[in-house]
Parts: sequence; structure tokens; C-alpha cells
Amino acid sequence: MKIQINTDHTIEGHEALAAHVSGVVEDALSQLGDHVSHVEVHLADEDGAHHKSGENDMRCMMEAHIEGYHPLAVTAHADSLHKSVVSAADKLARVIESTLDRLHDHKHRRDALIPSEETPEETLESPQSRQPG
Repeated sequence: MKIQINTDHTIEGHEALAAHVSGVVEDALSQLGDHVSHVEVHLADEDGAHHKSGENDMRCMMEAHIEGYHPLAVTAHADSLHKSVVSAADKLARVIESTLDRLHDHKHRRDALIPSEETPEETLESPQSRQPG
């Protein structure tokens, strides 16, 4: 799973931050990694002044790309980058798990509705094609 980290102009995107964020994401998605091709992480300080941290002004948006499905995105706000990253990663794991469960259930329901090859032909005939006998 590839993890891409983007920051706004108020957050320095240094290697330690990238390693930390990647570790949090990998840990949160460890059980789901086979289904996720890549994750984009967007970090921002919404009040625009990183040195004056306000309440819940640090935003982390994560977008996961799952093969054969549209991207799934979550956003978390907190008073620190670390808290917003952990919160977003947890939310993302729950959303992916829920989505995969729904897709799995839907596939099984669809497969159950497809007639098997062993179904007798007479059950597949329309009522109009039957002759009274």
C-alpha cells in the first residue's frame, strides 16, 4: 500500500512527520491492506498559524483507493496533528471495513439470485410457452 502525504504551507512536511503518519496509517489499516492500493493524506492547520494552535484547528483528510471501487474519504479535526491523524486513520479503517462488508454481502446476495446450471429447463420457461396437457 502506497501512502502519499500532502501538507499545507503552514506545516513542514519533513521526513519524521511522513514516517509518523505512514506508521499510523499502516497500523490502522494493517488488516485491510490487501484491499487498499494507496492512501492520500492531507494535513492542514485551518487557522493558518501553526504556532498558535487553537481548539480542533488541525485537520487530517484521508482518502483510500480500493481496487474496483470509488475512493473513500474521511476527515478529522483535533488540537494536534497527531490526534487528527490517529482519529482519521481509525475512521478510515471503519469506513473501509464497513464498505468491504457491504460489497461482500451484496456479491453473495447477487450470486444467490443467479440460477445454477443444474436448474431444469422447465422451471426457466415462461408461463406462456407451456401447453396445457
